[in-house]
Amino acid sequence: MSTTPEFAQALGAFFDPTAIGIVVGGAALATVLRTPWRDLKRGIAALAVLPRRRFDAQPMLDQIAALGRIARRHGTIALDRSVITDPDVAAAIASIVDAAPVSETADALIQRRRARIERHTAAADMWSGLAEVAPAMGMVGTLIGLVRMFTAMDDPATIGGAMAVALLATLYGALLANLVALPIATRLRRRAREEATERARLEAPLVALAERERPKIQSIRGANAA
Repeated sequence: MSTTPEFAQALGAFFDPTAIGIVVGGAALATVLRTPWRDLKRGIAALAVLPRRRFDAQPMLDQIAALGRIARRHGTIALDRSVITDPDVAAAIASIVDAAPVSETADALIQRRRARIERHTAAADMWSGLAEVAPAMGMVGTLIGLVRMFTAMDDPATIGGAMAVALLATLYGALLANLVALPIATRLRRRAREEATERARLEAPLVALAERERPKIQSIRGANAA
């Protein structure tokens, strides 16, 4: 029973509000100053992606196949009434219904995928930046603690607190960088690569659908114009 208070006391020795404020506050401020506001919001919002399952394009591939059957039976215009939740697929289907050139539909899909990669990369870069500055803020805290210690050499009661700030700031900087920010950045980059690879699978069936349906829409519009 006596081990619990002893463990709490030992753990409490590693807690110093001053060191935490210097490292966490300094690293957060440096990240805000070096990151555009839009990318900062994306980096924070990206945390919601981490607990989710790996992105799988198969449900969207199944929906594209179903949309192809609908277009074959009821005409391409029927696709305009379909409920499509994925924005890339929805944009491609809208382009197909509008009888846009096939090359335009394909280029739009590629551009949307690249833009998504850029957004995901910006979010991961925010956390990589935090991992870079955290050890530096730990060193800043160490220097502050050492300065406090050397200026209070005649007060033994102050030396211990200053030394704690000096040592714990380095510890907090290392922990923040290697156990928080860097793992988050690594996982976000891995998720971005996985999603980009999966979304690349959508391009071929959507382009094939556009190639098949565009002549039909053009012929219908030509007949209506005549």
